[in-house]
Amino acid sequence: MSNKQRGQKAERFCSLFQHIKRRKTCERKKTVYFCQNCGHEETKWLGQCPACKEWNTFVEEKVIASSVTSGSRTDREIQIVSLSEVNADDQDRITTGMAELDRVLGGGIVPGSLVLVGGDPGIGKSTLLLQVCQKTFREPFGVIYFRGGISFPDQTPCKPMGTFQENLKLLCETNLAAIRSVIEKRKPELVIIDSIQTMYSEEVTSAPGSVSQVRESTNVFMQLAKGLGITIFIVGHVTKEGTVAGPRVLEHMVDTVLYFEGDRHASYRILRGVKNRFGSTNEIGVFEMRQNGLVEVENPSEYMLSGKPENASGSVVACSMEGTRPLLIEIQALVCESNFGMPRRTATGTDYNRVNLLMAVLEKRIGLHLGNCDAYVNIAGGIRMNEPAIDLGIVMAIVSSYKNRPIDEKMIVFGEVGLSGEVRAVNMPEQRVAEAKKLGFETCVVPEVSLDMVKGIRGIKVMGVKNISDAMNLI
Repeated sequence: MSNKQRGQKAERFCSLFQHIKRRKTCERKKTVYFCQNCGHEETKWLGQCPACKEWNTFVEEKVIASSVTSGSRTDREIQIVSLSEVNADDQDRITTGMAELDRVLGGGIVPGSLVLVGGDPGIGKSTLLLQVCQKTFREPFGVIYFRGGISFPDQTPCKPMGTFQENLKLLCETNLAAIRSVIEKRKPELVIIDSIQTMYSEEVTSAPGSVSQVRESTNVFMQLAKGLGITIFIVGHVTKEGTVAGPRVLEHMVDTVLYFEGDRHASYRILRGVKNRFGSTNEIGVFEMRQNGLVEVENPSEYMLSGKPENASGSVVACSMEGTRPLLIEIQALVCESNFGMPRRTATGTDYNRVNLLMAVLEKRIGLHLGNCDAYVNIAGGIRMNEPAIDLGIVMAIVSSYKNRPIDEKMIVFGEVGLSGEVRAVNMPEQRVAEAKKLGFETCVVPEVSLDMVKGIRGIKVMGVKNISDAMNLI
């Protein structure tokens, strides 16, 4: 074989090799379609998502099959322990210096946890996390604050909050690989990602904020938190429906989900824990937004009742339980004759359908003619309550406004109302009555079946009602 033939054969071999290499590369890349609403994956485009039933939510994304999700791996041995040997009380928690936040977290920050903080823009998510860094993690703790969406550190508006420790570091970066490298090198005690929608990985071809990018970034941070034993707070923006933007799997991957509620134009903010693997759920913390940051409200019931009108019809104080905390709220109702053919019904702070149901019970069981009346129900303070225990308060407020008769200012009510008009028992009546006594209330209207549980409380008059007819006699 001549040298020319050998050269031609080598060129054909190299060409074949390059063709095979390009083919394998193409095979590793595939096109999938993700639902922007729920994150459901399909191999072809569909008009309606089979998971969430939303229309026109599928987007095309390139996925590399050989993409390796990077995370932190440690050399520690895998240990299997008996469940009987696990003691939940042995968890070392770090107090944040903010009692309201510690309450929501279940007693403090758990090292190695991944916490998601969601809320509307401008509600105070970044302010809260900066205050955690300022009050909690001092020397020798290390904190790194990753801020996306800005180019220079001077653009971070944190000067009104005062001075910060030297151990708090700021990095304006959105590249996931660079962030991972910094975390693995410095090994801080706390990491804050603001926000998860701005992070992107070069291994994923989709744009930042897409389903694939959010899922990949969250997975990397989860492995970093568990592998290195550091606490990572993730800031997530919410959609117009009030849920965290991105796939629903984001909330499933993290350990704790916190939601900031309230009107950003008002001063009060409510931090609600909707998921917590290390504590109880549905706990709330109340804060007040001031010029120098968020200030804790130690007694939320007191501020909820501040400004309550005197001798006004349609106003009643009810008690709701948020986790383990009793919270006194003012329920307002306004009932008037409708000037149009169709009566208008509005509910602010509670479920609209629940208000319509209770009005139907009043019309059916006690003959209250509300069919031609406009009804407006409001929970003062900007808080939202959906507990069934406030049913009796809503009913009495509607009747009080309809009859134009004020309810005793020193009276508090709670109880669930059924479709037959009966007043049913609710959980933890002792804590509710004790909270009413502490705030100076003289009379407490409770379900009759709960009288035996609260008879030991002295200093407050407890009255039991069997149905809504008995409650109407008190107005």
